[in-house]
Amino acid sequence: MLRFLFLIPICLVFSSISAQKFMTREGVIAFRGETILETIDPVSNQAGSVIDFEGGSLVVQVLQKSFRFRKALMEEHYNENYVHSDKYPRAVFKGNFSEKIDFRTPGTYAIKLSGTMEMHGVSRPISTLAEIIVQPDGKLSLESVFTISPEDYNIKIPGNVRDKIAEIFEVRMKAVYQPVQK
Repeated sequence: MLRFLFLIPICLVFSSISAQKFMTREGVIAFRGETILETIDPVSNQAGSVIDFEGGSLVVQVLQKSFRFRKALMEEHYNENYVHSDKYPRAVFKGNFSEKIDFRTPGTYAIKLSGTMEMHGVSRPISTLAEIIVQPDGKLSLESVFTISPEDYNIKIPGNVRDKIAEIFEVRMKAVYQPVQK
C-alpha cells in the first residue's frame, strides 16, 4: 500500500510533464519586401506565442502597432493606410505541427507547420517548415519563414505607390520559449 501511495505523486509529475506547454511574450517577427525603389523591413519583438506539444499546436499573435520601421512615415502609413491597425489590431497564426516532438529530448527538429493566418480581417492558409531546437536547460527555440502577399489579405496598395511596395513579403519568426509552470 505504501508503494502505491508513493507512485501516485510520481505519476502525476510525469503526466504534467507530458502535457507541457511553452510560451513567449518576446518573439521576433520581421517581414521584408523589396522593389527597386524601396525596401520595407520592419521588426516586432513583442510577439506572443504558445506551443502545446500534447495537442501539437502553435499560436502566435502580434500587435500591428508593435512593428518598428526604419522611417517613421512608413510606420504611420503601414498602420493607418494599409493594415488599419485601429480596426484590425493583430495578426494571428494558429497552426499544427505535422508530427509529435519529444520536447524532453534535446536536439534540432525540422517539422512541417500548417495553419491559418488572420490579418486585416482575412484568414488564409499557411504551410511552412519550422525548426525547433530543444535545449538541455528545458527552453526551446522556434524559427520559421514563409511568404505572404498584401493582396491575399485585402490590403489595398494605391497606384501612386505600387512601384515602391513589393508584391510578396518574406515573413520570419524567431522565438525562445520557456516551459509554462502550472
